[in-house]
Amino acid sequence: MRRVQQEPAYVLHRRPWRETSFIVDLFTLNHGRVSVIARGASGSKSPLKAQLQPFQPLLLGWTGRGDLKTLTEVDVREGPVLHYTASLYSGLYLNELMQRVLPQADPHPTLFAAYIETLAELAQASDVEPVLRRFEQAFAAALGYDFCWDKAMDTGDRVIAGQTYCYDPEQGIVAAASVGVRLQNLPGETLLALAEGDLQTPASRRVSKRVMRVLTDYLLQGRPLNSRSLFAHHCVRSPQERTT
Repeated sequence: MRRVQQEPAYVLHRRPWRETSFIVDLFTLNHGRVSVIARGASGSKSPLKAQLQPFQPLLLGWTGRGDLKTLTEVDVREGPVLHYTASLYSGLYLNELMQRVLPQADPHPTLFAAYIETLAELAQASDVEPVLRRFEQAFAAALGYDFCWDKAMDTGDRVIAGQTYCYDPEQGIVAAASVGVRLQNLPGETLLALAEGDLQTPASRRVSKRVMRVLTDYLLQGRPLNSRSLFAHHCVRSPQERTT
């Protein structure tokens, strides 16, 4: 039986299992997405219910060789707290996206670092949209869907201001519409601004959100995200806060 100890991890989701236990989906540094059984975690005397919370840095241990491991140890570490409603629901969106898309047992240490940085930013941010867009790009890159905002992949040419472009999730930015194209009429000047890291102007926010929404929907392959509904029903948002 394989034993893992002191593994850095975050809870993505948990659900009841039998009468007093949880099945917990984790995002870990060295093992990727892992599912464990937390036996007795929902019992009145167990500290695990309070410890196994989203966004809480943890060092965990487990045993087992199958897809479902058995949790054996939990060490809670200090981390940022998502006080703001928009930050909290942004974090839930990130967790659900990773839970639904990341394959089991596929490590992504660079994405793990990006997730830690994103939680720290969300804990402080009054404007969560740029934070989410940066994480979505890191997420896409981890899965092999990274692209350059300022390069048309079908021609190899640099994007030119004054011209319009398309987006294909399998290729990236392209100059001409084809079968896989999901977005058209993307302004070249806005793509160049995004290549420079501009996520503040209305045009850049609009284009980046459209592109990343198409890409995440492509990666989800039709699976819905409940966190998007949470944003719609529980967050009082200005137009600039409509982030996911």
